[in-house]
Amino acid sequence: MKFLIAPDSFKRCATAKQASDAIEIGLKRVFPQAQYTKVPMADGGEGTVQSLTDALNGNFRYIRVFDPLGKKITARYGLIKNKHTAIIEMSAASGMQFVTKETQNPMITSTFGTGQLLKDALHQKNIENIIIGIGGSATIDGGVGMAEALGVKFLDKNNQPIRYGGGGLRNLNHIDVSNLDPLVKQKNIYIASDVDNPLFGENGAAFTFGAQKGANQKMMRSLDNNLRHLHHILKRDLNLDLADKPGSGAAGGLGLGLIAFTNATMEKGINITTSLTELGNKAKDADFVFTGEGRIDEQTLHGKTPIGVSEIAKEYNPNTKVIALVGSMCYNIKPLYEKGIDAIFSISPGRESRAMAIKNIRRNLIRTAENIGHIINN
Repeated sequence: MKFLIAPDSFKRCATAKQASDAIEIGLKRVFPQAQYTKVPMADGGEGTVQSLTDALNGNFRYIRVFDPLGKKITARYGLIKNKHTAIIEMSAASGMQFVTKETQNPMITSTFGTGQLLKDALHQKNIENIIIGIGGSATIDGGVGMAEALGVKFLDKNNQPIRYGGGGLRNLNHIDVSNLDPLVKQKNIYIASDVDNPLFGENGAAFTFGAQKGANQKMMRSLDNNLRHLHHILKRDLNLDLADKPGSGAAGGLGLGLIAFTNATMEKGINITTSLTELGNKAKDADFVFTGEGRIDEQTLHGKTPIGVSEIAKEYNPNTKVIALVGSMCYNIKPLYEKGIDAIFSISPGRESRAMAIKNIRRNLIRTAENIGHIINN
């Protein structure tokens, strides 16, 4: 019997590696002699660096950067040297965890720290590929802060740098790329994101994501106008017309900044992960594939880990059975079965507070995997 275990993290409860280990323990209670392959997964969101670094036996690099409000912090990213790849999460430097309800303000928050992570990765020896997950941002600055860290100058009419944050974009008069780090055009940069919003407008960065980053309606209108202005200057100075490019509005416009100032391409995070980990080859001879995440619902259909794992597994091995373990699930799970998942099990033993569910995550995963093992064995 061969098992492939490839879950995502259970957000704020267990990393993908911890979830993988727990599922293996449960199955081994029934199949102690079986073959097990564990591949911690991620879809580009929170936990991507941890999951891929664990899955590919990489190392973490820690550096000092600025958070969204300009405070010095220590952030990390992953280095997978045998694959010549660095893995970055923009949230490690520019995420919502660095602001509070009182301090969140996309008019002043910046992606400069994300640019510092990217610049450091660019200069690592033998690194040719950089993956950057852009979920969880506290910013709507069009990626300007990130680009500044790479050497781009955003100047006002007095030839002075504009201030940080989405609010400063209104004063932008000229973009100078003469000092842009040349390595950004020499490396392969992949943006891991499932967001396809344009830069501005009703479905743009400000109006779609502004409220969750602390913007009121008046602020969202100002930010939207400022992003329009940024687009105008990019088009005039650099002949770049990217406003309608799908994903340009991701992470408060960081998608735009990465596409405009590097050679970055945007792909679904789960596709990047399954490719990098060679998941398909590992699924070829698996009798059962176990995957999972904290909650499975309608959003899972749009590129989340369980669907990505099931699609790859079935492509390489149509006869394998894909089983998803989840903390909770929505009512209508039929569409998930139609996408290749064969069975979905909630690991919850019953009514449980959030605090207890977090505390018992390992025990619940082990017990559920063991119970499923007994079903398989009968």
